[in-house]
Amino acid sequence: MSIEARLSKLGIILPQAAAPVASYVPVVTLGNVAHVSGQLPFIDGELVTGRLGEDVEMELGIRAARACGLMILAQLKAALGSLDKVERIVKLGGFVNSAASFTDQPKVVNGASDLMVDVFGEAGKHARAAVGVPALPLGAAVEIDAVVALVTG
Repeated sequence: MSIEARLSKLGIILPQAAAPVASYVPVVTLGNVAHVSGQLPFIDGELVTGRLGEDVEMELGIRAARACGLMILAQLKAALGSLDKVERIVKLGGFVNSAASFTDQPKVVNGASDLMVDVFGEAGKHARAAVGVPALPLGAAVEIDAVVALVTG
């Protein structure tokens, strides 16, 4: 089954790939590896802002991480032309805007990790970091980047 068919079966519609907010490109490919720049969480066109453990509840944080994952997929599709060129999700780097006492960053970043497994199956299982930070660009609640292996040939 193609990834497009899988997305359709899951009822997932990818957002429009966001333009960079600073001096970088969304995706860099080198050989059979794609590096996806950190993506911010947009839900219904609105940036999810705030800090987990203060003014953002866990459920919204998980949805925000999933939104970052959807934007990673949108960026990959825009750069590669097709998500069928993805061989494996290698690593996600998750950054969670967190209060000092908040320690559930891994649960938040699961929003993106679970999406990758839903979309790519076994090839969506990846290495990962889930890090709490005191601030993110534009006040975002979550930012996630990715390293992706591409089909060769």
